[in-house]
Amino acid sequence: MSMLGLEGKKVLITAGAAGIGRAIAARFMDAGAEVWVTDISKEAVEDAQGSGLNATVSNAADERDVRNLAETVLQEWSSLDVLVNNAGIAGPTGAIETLDSASWLATFDVNIHSQFYCVKYFLPLLRKGKSSSIVNLSSAAGRLGMAGRSPYSATKWGVVGLTKTLAIELGSEGIRCNAICPGAVGGPRIESVIKSKAKMLGTSVEEVTGLYTGQSSLNKLASAGEIGDMAVFLASDMASHVSGQAMAVDGNTEKLY
Repeated sequence: MSMLGLEGKKVLITAGAAGIGRAIAARFMDAGAEVWVTDISKEAVEDAQGSGLNATVSNAADERDVRNLAETVLQEWSSLDVLVNNAGIAGPTGAIETLDSASWLATFDVNIHSQFYCVKYFLPLLRKGKSSSIVNLSSAAGRLGMAGRSPYSATKWGVVGLTKTLAIELGSEGIRCNAICPGAVGGPRIESVIKSKAKMLGTSVEEVTGLYTGQSSLNKLASAGEIGDMAVFLASDMASHVSGQAMAVDGNTEKLY
């Protein structure tokens, strides 16, 4: 763990009280970092607090919430070393002509606008940090097309573009920015997506589950902990010369369903 150089580092993780975010938080805590998670779910935040995490209810897709959170973090910590933009939603499933505008916009609000707000308001704190780093969550759908999931894929491609641009803009200040592109990750979110996709295709959940499992060369879903491992690596001293990259954690996924 000493090779990671994360002991005492201050880490903020959006949507970090449950699911992938919670697993990312656990990995950073194991590495000796101080972790602050936010989440829109009051229940998830209370559960995280019960487990000893510093957790705050905050909507990463609401600019006012993010601005207020940044002010609170500034008062409590005075600086920030790592920002993990994890907030995201699956968005609607269906052919593009069947999608409604509200669902499309909501997907962009959570998956891409939240990252803009967080970088905008936490950048002053990152500038006060040590070897500061931003880790943005994208997806395998951020490098491949995904039929029936156009808003999700569009936002995740947007995350990669934002990441590469921030790496260029902030590189001269020593602030690195990278993205993680997970494949399908086991958990409630992918189960919901599979059910929606099965309905769209008029087939069984079991058949679509097999497609999702088999789309990677390893023939299995990723675990949330494996995404956390990559987040820790990208924020660590071991990745000190890694910036502007979109790192796949997808078992070599070549086609999405």
